[in-house]
Amino acid sequence: MLEEVERWLDRRSWSVADRPLERILAAKRNTRVSVVLPALNEEATVGDIVSVIRRELMSEAVPLVDELVVIDSGSTDRTAEVAAAAGARVVARDAILPRIPAVPGKGEVLWRSLMVTTGDVVCFIDADLRDFSADFVSGIVGPLLTDPDVDFVKAMYDRPFGDTPGQGGRVTELVARPLLNLHWPQLAGFVQPLGGEYAARRSLLERLPFPVGYGVELGLLVDALHTVGLDALAQVDVGVRKHRHQDGQALGRMAAAIYRTAQLRLSRGHLVRPRLTQFERGEKGFEPRTHAVDTEERPPMIEIAEYARRRVA
Repeated sequence: MLEEVERWLDRRSWSVADRPLERILAAKRNTRVSVVLPALNEEATVGDIVSVIRRELMSEAVPLVDELVVIDSGSTDRTAEVAAAAGARVVARDAILPRIPAVPGKGEVLWRSLMVTTGDVVCFIDADLRDFSADFVSGIVGPLLTDPDVDFVKAMYDRPFGDTPGQGGRVTELVARPLLNLHWPQLAGFVQPLGGEYAARRSLLERLPFPVGYGVELGLLVDALHTVGLDALAQVDVGVRKHRHQDGQALGRMAAAIYRTAQLRLSRGHLVRPRLTQFERGEKGFEPRTHAVDTEERPPMIEIAEYARRRVA
């Protein structure tokens, strides 16, 4: 590990207990905090997450979060109804920036969320978390409120796989961590580089391109490094993350998108064949299934005319 990274781990890796809520609230002053949950068919978990945030972080006693928005990216279940009933403002992905046709993907939703939120600090939380703790929000928002030199904060945590502790994050260990260590060794200290829980200043997010799909977390992390430098990045230990795990083929598609995101940042070149072929056993043996790899990226939001007009207004 680079000496620079070892120093960074000492300076910029914290525990949620390092910043009690009283200290965070005292530092908040007039800073607005938005929490965004990107959601697609998450009726089983999104309501509990919204309820915890509203109860523990949006009360008169603890007014940490000013805005809680669920972006529904085309759910076919009751995600929108459950989230609204729990107290979130629900916005349909396709209703945001209708001039630009939406494409499937998590990064697309996060990018569009900048258009319908107002916080100076924006916190992203995945909507499939179980046994959700408000520490996931306060832990990663805290450094942005108490330390003006910090611009981007990732959550770190244990990721159990079923009943086995510490076995989650398979794409992280097999794809993202090797890529980061080999090509961006300054980022080798991040425990969960692909984690979906992170917070950043709007002034940074609006200047970054957003890969539309699974590559968004790696893309934002790498681009934030190049934009503001390692010392402006941080991570906070928030405990244990429990969520719904993807099957092996979905992980393969995720890995391909992440590799593509890395490849673009390394060379800004083009893959000859941005597709991934996988195999499923069918009636006649193994049958190929070919999927497109996410290659599109959204430009920095600050370059979008509608967003620029909103800033002037």
